[in-house]
Amino acid sequence: MPTAGDPFTPRVSLHLLGGFRLLHDDAPVVVPRGLQRVIALIGLQPAATRSHLAGLLWPETSEERALSSLRTALWRLRQDPCCPLLTDGDTVRLGTSVHLDVDELVEAAAQVRDGQVPRAGGVTGRHDLLPGWYDDWVLLERERLRQLRLHMLEDLAGNHLAAGRHGEALEAALEAMAAEPLRETPHRLVVRIHLAEGNAFEAVHAFYVYRDLLLRELRLEPSPAMSALLAETLAPIRRATRRESPPRRPDRAGPAPQRGPNAPTAPGSR
Repeated sequence: MPTAGDPFTPRVSLHLLGGFRLLHDDAPVVVPRGLQRVIALIGLQPAATRSHLAGLLWPETSEERALSSLRTALWRLRQDPCCPLLTDGDTVRLGTSVHLDVDELVEAAAQVRDGQVPRAGGVTGRHDLLPGWYDDWVLLERERLRQLRLHMLEDLAGNHLAAGRHGEALEAALEAMAAEPLRETPHRLVVRIHLAEGNAFEAVHAFYVYRDLLLRELRLEPSPAMSALLAETLAPIRRATRRESPPRRPDRAGPAPQRGPNAPTAPGSR
């Protein structure tokens, strides 16, 4: 494979978000499913030793047999001129010219943590890691990346809100909400953004939409922290409602109230 920096180095891209795709100069490369697992794992764990990789890929077999299976898989991959892997001692990693979409998401999250606005591609990668794959290492990595993206979107919304960029803040918060509808943090951000814009109706509406969803799905109420966001906004409405409520009139047809032996009586009743 040509070295990095060579003007004739082919553009190789490995996509794992939304499904496995290996592109060579934008043309898809057909890779058997068994070898896809090897490439994907090496891309996700670039510093892993061969023993570690073999144990994750073939957990039900002995270490010797798993290592033998890995050697065979690597040999098969090297027969293809589009092989995206490089061997470095006891480790195998992606070639230096290979672009991995997961790296773009991780880089975008780091930029947001530093208060920067990342490129759109790192934020809008809405797809899960390798959907339909159920290896233990895939499930763990999928959840890690899902949480990474959720926190990135929430942090991004908070950064935009602090800077007064309400439209961008709302866009990031709604994207996090779409990714996990029952998660309270993005709903709380939406309420805060509407309040910052002076849209009390929108804030109250967003709160009760989430409250109804939570009651319907989990039989839970929003947290006190979320309810407190609207305390000042709803206080005048609640006071007005209490003032306008008519006094309750006793039911004349009902039985007389029972009094205890020490209850006070009206004058002249004895």
